[in-house]
Amino acid sequence: MGAAVQTAGENGSRRRGRRRRARPMSEINVTPFVDVMMVLLIIFMVAAPLQVVGVPIELPRSAASSLPTDQEEPLTVTLTADGATTIQTTEVTDDEIVPRLRAILTERTSDRVFLRADGGIPYARVVQVMGALNAAGITNIGLVTDVGGPRMDGRDG
Repeated sequence: MGAAVQTAGENGSRRRGRRRRARPMSEINVTPFVDVMMVLLIIFMVAAPLQVVGVPIELPRSAASSLPTDQEEPLTVTLTADGATTIQTTEVTDDEIVPRLRAILTERTSDRVFLRADGGIPYARVVQVMGALNAAGITNIGLVTDVGGPRMDGRDG
């Protein structure tokens, strides 16, 4: 029968006297980084639609469909029930509306402005603010309403 000769390097059985030094790991473990980024992505995806202009008003209801949105954050002018006027979340006086809007429009690519007015505001006040928007050079005005209001045929939407 044949006999096999085992050398020092085979199967690791003759390494008793030699110990290998542990080399430091030279690669970066990105798994925790990816996990954290995925969690943050999910949090921002859920939270982003919840961020709306923070001026509480009671919008009138309408059966009209919504306008398509732009890539840029929409510029919003709000008329509250107590008569205050805000641009985004900053309250402005009637004299400040036109100069502020002109200054804001020089930095924006879109000329669309959304006008939000409380349902209890007199229509004359809404038209007055629309005139101020027009004086500032804004011709693309969208009136913001809640969906599901009455329709012209007498049924609720």
